[in-house]
Amino acid sequence: MIDVRGASFGYADRVVVTGVDLTVRAGETLAIVGGNGCGKSTLVKGLLGLNDRLAGEVFLFGQPAQQFHRRHLLGYVPQRHTLSATASATVSEVVASGRLPLRGLFGRLRRSDREVIAHSLDLVGLGDLARAEVDTLSGGQQRRVLIARALAGEPAALLMDEPTAGVDVANQEVLAEVFDRLARRGTTLLVVTHEIDPLAAVLHRVVAMSAGRIVYDGPLPDFLDSPLAGGIGHGHHHDPPPPASTLGFDALASPPSPRPGEPDH
Repeated sequence: MIDVRGASFGYADRVVVTGVDLTVRAGETLAIVGGNGCGKSTLVKGLLGLNDRLAGEVFLFGQPAQQFHRRHLLGYVPQRHTLSATASATVSEVVASGRLPLRGLFGRLRRSDREVIAHSLDLVGLGDLARAEVDTLSGGQQRRVLIARALAGEPAALLMDEPTAGVDVANQEVLAEVFDRLARRGTTLLVVTHEIDPLAAVLHRVVAMSAGRIVYDGPLPDFLDSPLAGGIGHGHHHDPPPPASTLGFDALASPPSPRPGEPDH
């Protein structure tokens, strides 16, 4: 499904991640872990074409990345802590923006679109909040709205950047149920995380990064028994509550491209 061969990624001429060889198979759940600044987010953005590939090759669904145009097959949940309160939108309206790659900017929602939106909300346990204003939801609920928005594009793989960061224990448990649901339906999950617990039940592999390189790629038990696991949240590590995002609703239609020199997480 995703095949990376000797790839390096960065911004302009600045290499952040180098020498990456990685294969993600259909139906796998894979966690990418490592300390802040090790290149986790740069790697995922590189797979999505959101930064510069400076060397190597990337194949998506058997095609070279530069020739791959079915972008809706790769759902993306960026590292955002909350949705902006500067624009009024319902949960359903936010999730509907995930259909844009399939219906176009000015295409009207069809019955089939609405069914997909409703199903996406059910998958993340928010079906009863479809008409709620997003700014009335908790941070954990808003995170699930972003996951539902990505699912509305009917992706074969879902790439998530720190989906549990800043989320309390109760909402982490809810997200664990969401991940389990998605894994059981065959969705490929690639998750950048500091929190392994919510994924542990469905995790096939752990990829650990350090200083822009992959230093481990294997099963979770072996990783937890290794020195590399020190500092990774396989207990109950939680990031401090973050400030509210200033991103408006118009930013939801597609993930923003990183600026040159943007720090990685």
